[in-house]
Amino acid sequence: MVDLADEQVHWDQDISYGQYLSLGPLLNCQHPRSTQHDEMLFITIHQAAELWMKLCLHEAYGAVAHIRADNLRPAFKMLTRVARIQDQLISAWEVLVTMTPADYASFRDELGQSSGFQSYQYRELEFLLGNKNASMIEAHRGHARHYQHLTDVLQAPSIYDEVLKLLHKRGFAIPDSHVQRDWSQPYQASADVEAIWLEIYRNTAAHWDLYELAEKLVDMEFNFQRWRFSHMKTVERIIGYKRGTGGTGGVSYLVKALDLQFFPELWAVRTAI
Repeated sequence: MVDLADEQVHWDQDISYGQYLSLGPLLNCQHPRSTQHDEMLFITIHQAAELWMKLCLHEAYGAVAHIRADNLRPAFKMLTRVARIQDQLISAWEVLVTMTPADYASFRDELGQSSGFQSYQYRELEFLLGNKNASMIEAHRGHARHYQHLTDVLQAPSIYDEVLKLLHKRGFAIPDSHVQRDWSQPYQASADVEAIWLEIYRNTAAHWDLYELAEKLVDMEFNFQRWRFSHMKTVERIIGYKRGTGGTGGVSYLVKALDLQFFPELWAVRTAI
C-alpha cells in the first residue's frame, strides 16, 4: 500500500479534475442503440476522433494567424502539433480493426444514414487545408449553423493560400491569379509557384524559415494521406465493398480521395531538385 500521509493531497478541492474537464457530460455522451458489445467501441473511436479534429482545427487556425502575420516560429510549433495529433488519429484505426465484419454487421443497421461523410469538422479541416469542393457542404444544409460556417471556411483562403500570400509579401513573384482569386474554387497548380519553391529548396540557407514551413506543410499532408489510406483499408477489412451508410460507394469513394493533393507544388518540386 502506498503511504499518502506526507503527500499533502488536496482531499477537498475548489475545482476537481472531473469538474475542470467536464467529465460528467463527456462520459455521458456514449449511447449505443443496440445491445451489441462492439457498438461502444465504434462510438468511442469516432467521438475521440472528433475531439482530436477539434484540436487539429484549433492548432491549424492558430498557425494560419501566425503565417498571416509573418511570425513563423510559433506556427512551426502548432503545425508540428497537428502532425502529432494526426498520429493519434491514424493509430485509432488499429483499435477499430479489432472489430470483425460480423461484429459490425450486428449493429450497423442502427446507424441508419449517419456516416463519417457528414462530419462537419472533417469537412472544415479539408477546406482549411485546401480541398475546396462546394458540393460537399450539401450534406450539412439541414444544419444551418454548420452549413453557414462551412460556407465561410470554403470562401476563405486556405492555409496554402496564406502561405503563397506570405511569399508574395516577401518579394517572390507569385502570380496575381494565386494571391487574388475566388478562394472557394479548387486550387490550380502553377509552374511559376513551383519554380519559386525550387528556388527556396535550392537555397535553404537564405530561405530557411520558408523551407521549414514547406516541410511542415508536407508533414501535415503526408499524415493526412496516411489517415485516408488507413481509413480506406479499415473500411475494406470490415465491410468489404458494401456501400457506405451515408450513400457513398464506400471503399471506391475513399480510394478517389487518395489522389487529392493540398500542396501540389511542394510534391512536384521534389522531382526537380
